[in-house]
Amino acid sequence: MTTPGLDDDVRAYLAAQAADPPPPLGTVPVDEVRARDRARYAAVAKTPVARVRDATWPGPAGPIPVRIYHPHPPAGGAGGAAAGRPPGLVVLLHGGGFVLGDLETHDEAARRTAVGAGAVVASVGYRLAPEHPFPAGVEDAVAATREAVARAGALGADPARVLVAGDSAGGTLAAVVARRLRDAGGPTLAGQALVYPTTDLRPSGGGPSRDALATGYGLTKAAMTWFAQQYLRREADATHPDASPALADDLRDLPPAFVLTAGFDPLRDEGDAYAERLAAAGVAVEHHRMDGAIHGVLTNPARLASGERAWSLLHAWTRRVLATDPRPAPPRASGTPRPR
Repeated sequence: MTTPGLDDDVRAYLAAQAADPPPPLGTVPVDEVRARDRARYAAVAKTPVARVRDATWPGPAGPIPVRIYHPHPPAGGAGGAAAGRPPGLVVLLHGGGFVLGDLETHDEAARRTAVGAGAVVASVGYRLAPEHPFPAGVEDAVAATREAVARAGALGADPARVLVAGDSAGGTLAAVVARRLRDAGGPTLAGQALVYPTTDLRPSGGGPSRDALATGYGLTKAAMTWFAQQYLRREADATHPDASPALADDLRDLPPAFVLTAGFDPLRDEGDAYAERLAAAGVAVEHHRMDGAIHGVLTNPARLASGERAWSLLHAWTRRVLATDPRPAPPRASGTPRPR
């Protein structure tokens, strides 16, 4: 592959993948795809943290698996600890197209978040499609975030400094959680970190990058179609803002956002457009496009250079947000609920 602008190590990674491609999605059972995905991440070296424990929190359809990570006490006060406050809390929602991913695939991502941000991390095992289609994952993500705020003190974290973060499908869920909590009047989040999210699940949505980068760059348009078919109960679900956050009418008064997109990602244009809409609505947005990168660089087991840059940017933003006392939510006029 000689694509101009593609990072050298990304080009080498894609060439290796093309030489030994996995079976196309939809041609093998979902459980087999999940097991293969889990095995890829099992070989990744683990970043040490002070403590890890598994728990379950109540959800709308039963217990939600959660894994809690505690960082070592920071020497420099990451997350605000130097000011005599407990650390902030990050609610981590994993990627995987709403079908793949779990606490194991994102174990290292949670560890890196805890250490790099100096924060307690609650990694959420929300329900997956096709067994649990939309809106099951959304409802679990919302419920788990509410629980995280309620339990923050018991976890040794500051309930006033909680943010939600996710990559890919997890970024989509994080965006929805931020809006849903705003619409409900709280709890107020300190921020939302959206790493190459899909923001428009409509077949015709997403912008030119979906077709221009449909094949050859890891995530394909065909894979995106398959994920959406597993996740959505019917095509009309794609027009719901809880599935496609870009279709929400009102993005005002949302928490500060970090949005990262990749230049060779089919989801690039919809992520860029969502960041622009947030900024136009008055939301504080830090938006980075990594021009030579592909979808999935943040958690890729190959640890691409662009992924390391992404972690550095994300950690720096998270530390800044969690070191800042959140502003109280603006008052809302009675009798005028926000559009959903």
